[in-house]
Amino acid sequence: MKRAIFPMIVAGLVTSSPAMAQNAGVDKRVERLEKEMRAVQRKVFPSGSTLFQPEIKPEQQKEGTSSTTSTPVSDLIARVDAMERSLANITGQVEKNSFRLKQIEDKMASGNATETTPVAASTNTETKAKPEKAPDPLRVEGVAAIVMPETGDAAEDSYIYGYRLWDAKFYPEAQAQLKKMFEAHPNHRRASFAQNLLGRAYLDDGKPALASVALYENYQKRPRGERAPDSLYFLSTALVQLNKKDDACRVLAELQDVYPDAAAGRLSNRVALGKTAANCK
Repeated sequence: MKRAIFPMIVAGLVTSSPAMAQNAGVDKRVERLEKEMRAVQRKVFPSGSTLFQPEIKPEQQKEGTSSTTSTPVSDLIARVDAMERSLANITGQVEKNSFRLKQIEDKMASGNATETTPVAASTNTETKAKPEKAPDPLRVEGVAAIVMPETGDAAEDSYIYGYRLWDAKFYPEAQAQLKKMFEAHPNHRRASFAQNLLGRAYLDDGKPALASVALYENYQKRPRGERAPDSLYFLSTALVQLNKKDDACRVLAELQDVYPDAAAGRLSNRVALGKTAANCK
């Protein structure tokens, strides 16, 4: 709203009657404008800095000048003038901020455009500069020397091949083969053997956390499998290595409870050693 319009509005209000009603009406309108101005300020200046004071009052008379009595109309004009000045300041600040933001966005856009190609080139250069480590020829030869049997039972042959890799201490290769076996033949009797041996291969490879997962899954999925009791024993071993001896003792107790014959028979020595290692009571 242009400044020249305000005196005309105020003059029209002054000529109306009664005087008390006109002043009250103008006061309410000005107060509404002030509230709207404060709302604009809060959006433009969220940090709390303000250009528009809560109560805008007419300028105090300067020292040395003659005293004049202010009227309600002159007070309102002064308040409207102050609001116009504040609005002009806010508008100017918004325009400055918009211009600065546009400059920043343009700079960022140009920066991203110039950086994309060099980064990609650098990545490609690093990839080419760091070729994959060549496999150990002796290891390759050793693994190649281990042959998968061909008995006509694909599941049996797959397990025996994984066992041979484990027995030759090619643990990563054995892990991959054993996992492949029981995933391809989950219902074969050798699946229990394969996942139990996978847990042992992880233990021998210094990976007790992975071993505990494989061994527990074998017991959980194949509780009637031939190597389920063994998986509980080796699970207790993995837990001891993970410094979870209390859990290891609970696993050994479950072994004795669920598989009493195996625990008292072929696994009796291992159960005794496991209890000692876990400090079971």
